This record gives sequence, C-alpha cells and structure tokens, in this order.
Amino acid sequence: MRIIPAIDIIDGKCVRLTKGDYSTQKIYNSNPVEVAKEFEDAGIKYLHVVDLDGAKSGHIVNHKVLNAIAAQTNLKIDFGGGVKTDNDLKLAFDSGASQITAGSIAVKNPETVYKWIETYSSDKIILGADCMNNKIAIQGWTDNTNIDIIDFIAAYKNRGVTNVICTDISKDGMLEGTSNELYSEILSKINVNLIASGGISNIEDVLQVRQLGCEGVIIGKAIYEGRITLKQLSELC
Repeated sequence: MRIIPAIDIIDGKCVRLTKGDYSTQKIYNSNPVEVAKEFEDAGIKYLHVVDLDGAKSGHIVNHKVLNAIAAQTNLKIDFGGGVKTDNDLKLAFDSGASQITAGSIAVKNPETVYKWIETYSSDKIILGADCMNNKIAIQGWTDNTNIDIIDFIAAYKNRGVTNVICTDISKDGMLEGTSNELYSEILSKINVNLIASGGISNIEDVLQVRQLGCEGVIIGKAIYEGRITLKQLSELC
C-alpha cells in the first residue's frame, strides 16, 4: 500500500481544515517545500498536494508551490484543486505533478475527463470521489449533489478509470478513524485502486485500510498533530 502524506495549500502555506470548512483552517508551516523535504527524508515516495484556493476559485492558484516542491524533491506528486480545463491540466503537469486528481470537473464535465483519460492514460488521471452521507460533494466540498458515490465510481470505471481517491468529508480532519464500511463496499463492488482519505488518527487506522485492500492511504492532520510519526510511516513504505 502506498503511504501518501498530504499538503493542503492556502495562500502558499501548508494548512489543514476540518470537514472541508475553510473557516477552520490551521496553518502548520508557511513553507510547504520544507514539509515535503521532511517527508522525503523519511523515505516516503509519494505526496498528495491540494490547492484549496484553486478548489474554491475554480482554477489553479498555487502552481508555483507545486513547482517548487517538484523541483526540490523527487516525490511523486498527485495534484488536485482547481483543475477544470485543458490549460489547468497542462499547467499542473508542467509544474511537476505526476498525476492529477479530477474532482468537481468529473461531476460537471465528464466528457472532458473522459478525454483526459484517453489522452494521458488512466495512470495519470485519478478520480476524486469526495462524499458526504455517500453523496458526491464538489467545489471544495461547498456544494453537495445527489449523486451516489458507488454509481459515480462505477460509471468512471466503465470509462477507463483505475485510480480513485475517496474522502468521506464527515471524517476529514476529525482524527476519529476512517470510513471502513464505505471502503469495503466500494472494493466489494468495483475493481479499482482505491486510495483512502480522511479520518486517519493513528497507525492502527493505516493498517486497517491496508487490510481492507486499499491501494493507498492519504494522511494529513494525524502527521501534523503528532499522532503518527514519520518513522512509523517509513516502516510501511
């Protein structure tokens, strides 16, 4: 299983939110590159970068931060937040992203995402399936839909998607454990590389999602709050 620390960015700084609420932001480091280097020094190979300004505004904002991290580390970065157009996609790849997470755009303009999958391959495009009460949420989680998460992932699986990041918004930043029942249901019904996200509170949570069969796990606040050490994570890499 891939161990994937998260760096969420607002105003160029490394922050965390609770349940996706922008009013709850807490700054952990004003230099995301510094944080990324610490991850790499611990033997971690992957990084999840979210442009929260981009997610809210509908276009990439913090591409310079992405570029700096990519230029100063060898981490394989998946990037999301504000990727809405072909130009956004090109900018993210040109700035050093190895993979792009298609979130809101996958709901609002699926034909564009289908084209990206055909053009760049399913290895490069990750489906971002963020949900509240099993319904998809978009626009930096500020807009809830009536789209069932299982139906959503299954439809994209039929169009070639192989990698899915699933975040249960109710768990995100709460440090209360992950949505294991949801992940189990997805994996029992759809054959995808599922990356668990949201709610990781300790190393036991990481081991649980690995046991479920998740291909990767994204860890954010638990690292920043000292609930999980980089040494613990490095032993799983």
